Amino acid sequence: MPMKGSGRTSLREIDRFDGGVGWLAYPDERMERASHALVEDGGVWLVDPVKARGLDDLLSDLGTVRGVVVLLDRHLRDAAALAREYGVAVHRPSWMSSVDDDLDAPVDDLEDTLDETGYGVHKLLDRPPVWREAYLYNEETGTLVVPEALGTSTYFRTGVERIGVHPMLRPFPPTDLLDLDVERVLVGHGEGVHDDATRAVRDAVRNSRRRTPALYLKTLREFVLG
Repeated sequence: MPMKGSGRTSLREIDRFDGGVGWLAYPDERMERASHALVEDGGVWLVDPVKARGLDDLLSDLGTVRGVVVLLDRHLRDAAALAREYGVAVHRPSWMSSVDDDLDAPVDDLEDTLDETGYGVHKLLDRPPVWREAYLYNEETGTLVVPEALGTSTYFRTGVERIGVHPMLRPFPPTDLLDLDVERVLVGHGEGVHDDATRAVRDAVRNSRRRTPALYLKTLREFVLG
């Protein structure tokens, strides 16, 4: 199983709910790069997307694509290509303008909210040049979108976790997320969590440091020892 897929895609739908849908372009890769389409009043916003054959069909009944969103400075993925394809701009937080030179598409600022979708745009990490990350949170629906700090791919999680903190952030987990009431979590790596999500997030963050040795040992066994 490759760490990162390439070549021919094989779209697999994930995370469908009333407010959107997600997909994996390369379901067999270890990274499990997950993309999402958030829907509000006939408008569709693509979040950290990877192109895949069949994407037009997946989006066809959702509405009109209004923009592409980048929430992590190293998650440019296919944002520019899809923005050009749909004739829209790439939207990123105003404090993440360092990515602009790498985006061959129109670029707009994201301020405090994502248009009129109900999603607030929140700064999670701002550690240039290593890590700049934002998250989206819709208080009304309880939907949380975290591109990298949390994930469900196997290398994010110990055996007892439903969702895990990124291995590099384990010593200093994203405690800002502890106060949120969450119905579902959509992540940039792996399928989302759609039940008992608040407990899953709080368990992951609160126990991140304590479980770090177990995660590192599990990763060693999986990636090095096979």
